[in-house]
Amino acid sequence: MPVPPLTVLSLASALAYALLAYAHRGLSPVATRWALGCVWLLHLLTLVLMLFAEPARFGFAPALSVTVWLVLTVYAIESRLFPQMRARWTLAGLGTVAVLLAMSFPGQHYPELRSAWLPLHWALGIASYGLIGAAVIHAWLMQRAEKAMRQGHMPETAMPLLTLERLTFRFVGAGFVLLTATLVAGGWFSEVLNERWVWNHKTAFSVLAWLTVGILLLGRWRLGWRGRTAIRTLYLGAGFLLLGYAGSRFVLEVILHRA
Repeated sequence: MPVPPLTVLSLASALAYALLAYAHRGLSPVATRWALGCVWLLHLLTLVLMLFAEPARFGFAPALSVTVWLVLTVYAIESRLFPQMRARWTLAGLGTVAVLLAMSFPGQHYPELRSAWLPLHWALGIASYGLIGAAVIHAWLMQRAEKAMRQGHMPETAMPLLTLERLTFRFVGAGFVLLTATLVAGGWFSEVLNERWVWNHKTAFSVLAWLTVGILLLGRWRLGWRGRTAIRTLYLGAGFLLLGYAGSRFVLEVILHRA
C-alpha cells in the first residue's frame, strides 16, 4: 500500500527539524542558513498539501503547525538582519513536535464552508498566533540575555537587550492589531450568517488574550512596563490565546472526540 505524499513530507519535515536541532552547534553560519531554508521549504510544502487537500481539514494541530512555520519565517528573515539571534534549536524542536502533531491529528473535515469569507477569519487568527508567538520567542531571548548580563556571561557578539525589547513589542503590537481584526471579523461573520455571538471557551479565552495584550501595550505606553512584568504579562496573554483555539479544539477533538 503506497504511503500518502502528505505522510512522506510530514516525516521528512520532522526529521529535518530534528537533525537541525541536534547538529546546529556544529554547523557554520552559511550551512545553518541553507539548512534552515530547506527545513522551511519542506514545512511549507507539507502545509500546502495539508491545507489544500480535498475535503478541507483543520484543527488544533494544523493551527499550531502553521503558527510554528510563521514564527520560523520571521526568525529566518530577522537572522539575516541580526546574525546574533540564537534560537535555532528551540524553533527546530518546536517544529518537530508541531509537524508530528499535525500528522497525528489532522483535524476535522470541512466539506462545505458556510461563508466564502470564513478563511479570512482563520487567516487573521493564525497570523495573530504567529506574531504573538514571535513576540514570545523574542521575550524568551530577552530573558536569557538579561540573565547572562547579570551573571557577567554576556558575549560581545550578543544581540543588544534594548533591540530585543523593541522587536518584542513591535510583534506584540502587530499581533494585537491582527487579533482585534480576528475578533471583529468573527462578530461580523456571525451577523452575516444570522447567528448570535456565542460565548464559548474559544471566545472567552480569545477575549481574555486580547484584553491581556491590550493591557500590556497600555502599561508599556503609560507606565513604561519592561522586564519581568512585561514578559510575564506577555506569557499570560499568549497562554490565553493558545487556549482560545488550539486548547479548545484539542479538548473537543482528542479528549471528547467531538467535531
